[in-house]
Amino acid sequence: MPNIKPVSDLRNYGEVLRDVAVGQPVFLTKNGRGRYAVIDMEEYRQYEKMKAMDRLMTELDKGRRSGETQGWLDADEVFSELEREYNG
Repeated sequence: MPNIKPVSDLRNYGEVLRDVAVGQPVFLTKNGRGRYAVIDMEEYRQYEKMKAMDRLMTELDKGRRSGETQGWLDADEVFSELEREYNG
């Protein structure tokens, strides 16, 4: 069951933080509506890793689709492109 508290409970933030654990965030409401989530730091790190992995997979998929539609470059072509771009 989700742990939901009004944001005014932050006056006693120690009690709010005691309820936070990995997999058990505390959701804070403002004017009766969900507004904030307090999560354990380890869970936040996992979330950031997941976001980074999602961005990487998106870029890899874009590269794959580009290769399929515009053709693939062999290794020599890639090195030539990089040299041209970075060496002028």
